Amino acid sequence: MTDGFSAYYDATSARPPRATLIFALQRFGARTGFAVDLGCGEGRDTIELLRRSWSVLAIDAEAEAIRRLRARPDLPQGAALETRVARFESCPWPRCDLVNASFALPLVAPDLFEPLWDRIVASLKPGGRFAGQLYGARDGWAGRAGVTHHDREGIERLLSGLAIEMLDEEESDAVTPRGTAKHWHIFHVVARAPS
Repeated sequence: MTDGFSAYYDATSARPPRATLIFALQRFGARTGFAVDLGCGEGRDTIELLRRSWSVLAIDAEAEAIRRLRARPDLPQGAALETRVARFESCPWPRCDLVNASFALPLVAPDLFEPLWDRIVASLKPGGRFAGQLYGARDGWAGRAGVTHHDREGIERLLSGLAIEMLDEEESDAVTPRGTAKHWHIFHVVARAPS
């Protein structure tokens, strides 16, 4: 565990759930189901899923993330939550209605990304959804070891076979949650598996 993750969790713990997750949940309507939250961090998205009566498997490589999630005061009592401390690139999970990966997938090494993406798609039940972010080719971390970037055409290829419900492109200069200046090129994605 590095001090950087502690600082990241401190900086993001009070933030609301990601807009991609909220959008995906709205598309499910009143229906609930089973979600897998990849790279769950301290749980901002997991908590929202549990609050809406979803069952959740939350996976993160950092034990501190899982400790923080389980210690949150807003964790619903009796929530259907399972947690795993593991790298999700190598961690199995069952078929699910939703795979949520808020800002987690870009941090997968390029040689591991495609097999992981294939597993994500294969794990979606009919009508299931993926929600998350991918980094674009003009992102400030492009070329950085261990980080995966895609151009728009590459993302559209990834999503072939899924119904694209959201594909919003964002490009801006801002800071990371740790306070470092960065040029962001992000694709916000929600996509649905065939019914």
